Amino acid sequence: MRALAVVGVLIVAAAIFVIVAVVKDHQGGPAAEGGKCPEGSVLADAKLPRQQDVKVTIFNATSRSGAGSDVANDLLSRQFKEAKVVTAAPNPPVNKPGDEVAVIRYGPATVGAAWLVRAYFLNRATAEFDKARQDDKVEIILGGKFKQLPTTTEVNQAIAALGNPELPPGTCAKDDG
Repeated sequence: MRALAVVGVLIVAAAIFVIVAVVKDHQGGPAAEGGKCPEGSVLADAKLPRQQDVKVTIFNATSRSGAGSDVANDLLSRQFKEAKVVTAAPNPPVNKPGDEVAVIRYGPATVGAAWLVRAYFLNRATAEFDKARQDDKVEIILGGKFKQLPTTTEVNQAIAALGNPELPPGTCAKDDG
């Protein structure tokens, strides 16, 4: 009887300890430190979105005509919200990434979306973050080493390998609350 009473008291004490620990837990991420971003930082949306919420603009810097359209059609069939191919000059903008698979350009509003897009290139694309960028699109510049997008299984494995999106330097997490 005493053993049951001792075990009962220990269970109640453990339950109280867990409840108090959960209630008093005030952990936070980068934005929680003081409730503000450090001076000069910008708010970035690092939440990993669904494909249905991602918009991309595609530039073709490969030697293959139609590669941009092929990628756009493939991304749309995989439920991306928008995938537009830019054919007007300059195509691609600025540098031609001839010796790369792709270059992914993005701003603070699309940090999580760019992370997702990287998985579609099996993390072999070069990421270029521009904290002054204000749009809600991710630019993809297909490079000379681009062959094709991976299978859905390979993309899912790449997403798991990449983990959660990381904030670029000079940013802090946008408060979703």
